[in-house]
Amino acid sequence: MKLAALDVGTNTVLMLVVQADPNDTIVPLADLARITRLGAGVERTGALDSDAAARTLDTIAEFVEQARALGARRFLTAATSALREARDGAQFIARVRARCAVELNVISGEEEAALNYQAALDGLHLSPQAPLLIIDIGGGSTEFIASQPGQPLRLASLPIGSVRLTERLVRHDPPTEEERQALIAAVDSQLATLGWPKITLPTTVGVAGTVTTIAALALGLTSYDGARVHGAVLSRAQIQTTVARLLSLTTEQRRQLPTMVEGRADVICAGGLILERALAWFAQDELVASDQGVRWGLVYRDLSHARRP
Repeated sequence: MKLAALDVGTNTVLMLVVQADPNDTIVPLADLARITRLGAGVERTGALDSDAAARTLDTIAEFVEQARALGARRFLTAATSALREARDGAQFIARVRARCAVELNVISGEEEAALNYQAALDGLHLSPQAPLLIIDIGGGSTEFIASQPGQPLRLASLPIGSVRLTERLVRHDPPTEEERQALIAAVDSQLATLGWPKITLPTTVGVAGTVTTIAALALGLTSYDGARVHGAVLSRAQIQTTVARLLSLTTEQRRQLPTMVEGRADVICAGGLILERALAWFAQDELVASDQGVRWGLVYRDLSHARRP
């Protein structure tokens, strides 16, 4: 069976195509990613930018065509913060349906968090009984998942993301110290709304492009290698050093870094500070990087449902 999982985020479009065998072996056939910035300006205007929507639609159509060429006949989909908030999100979904014959499902922040939890458990081979904190930094929102034995799973989605905070608070390149402090204050004020105890859990997993890019830089990779990033353990000190380096560079200098994906250089400072403050808030000294997020969660969830009697 061949499946395709499409994740349309505020900043990035991701498409995973897999071969799922009867013995539960999952073989990736393609793992496509492109930054299209669908959520550009959504917080300010409440609507999708026409150029960003066109870029995103073209990318989805291209990825769907590639997936079908590889033999995928079933598509699992998730659209997150930008389409949750844009008043013309339904029209964009209709355009995707008309052009690609694929139904794009807008998921809640809580479902996004749950999919990342599924991806972390299966992708990193973690026990459901293991105490665990997951941080998923997106373009428009950041999801938090806390798992503790004997307690209900905590899921939360906060309106802090790399694109959202950059558009709202950053006007200089590189950000000034005042802008850095404003970013920190914005993140801390949202973290305070969680209402969770400041639990310290033995394992913290970081998901999505901000985390994987910082991990690749901290590891000193000369090109991005998902296999080396996935499961890599980083200290909070390594992350702080890497974020400080990013904050000292201009956007153009960040673009020249060997593991920087096109389209992320201008927003990664805000994303890095979200990660740094979240680790400090929960007093976490280490982070396990995961190269598997919502798209993998869609696949793992679908296959687990298929195995149920």
